Amino acid sequence: MTKKSRINFFDTELEQLEKLTRIVHTAVEEEKLLSEKLLEFEEANPAFISRLADRIALFGGSWKFILGFLAFMVVWISVNVWMLKGPFDPYPFILLNLLLSTIAALQAPIIMMSQNRKEEKDRQRSVNDYMINLKAEIEVRNLHEKLDLLMTEQMKTMFEIQKTQMELMEEIKVTLGKR
Repeated sequence: MTKKSRINFFDTELEQLEKLTRIVHTAVEEEKLLSEKLLEFEEANPAFISRLADRIALFGGSWKFILGFLAFMVVWISVNVWMLKGPFDPYPFILLNLLLSTIAALQAPIIMMSQNRKEEKDRQRSVNDYMINLKAEIEVRNLHEKLDLLMTEQMKTMFEIQKTQMELMEEIKVTLGKR
């Protein structure tokens, strides 16, 4: 291998490494930005009222609430119909209807607030999923670029080696021809 072809070979390798370094640096920077964006959302603390609304909605939509409230209504009606001599809420149970209406009127907006918060979380998750998919697409493209670069550089190296081999073969042929 001649000195000139060795120098060209190392220059080509150096260029290849510099190109790869730039691609990797860009990919790392993009990943850092994506990670920071995702962490911002995950670390956000909701207000106390929002957490309370979530807990109330979770309890209000459970079987514990339904069975507990059914038991409360049975006790209320039983106490007013059979156990008291002078019922505090006689039949048609107007006070019980008022209580039920009040609970329904308060529970519905609380559940809606909780659903709105969950919808916002779902929307943010879908944005994050889109960003991750976009990042994956960019990474795949970067990998394709790296592979293309490696193949191109490998082909250049192979041609240089072939050229060097041909030169060596010519030198050997000339040397053998002189004998």
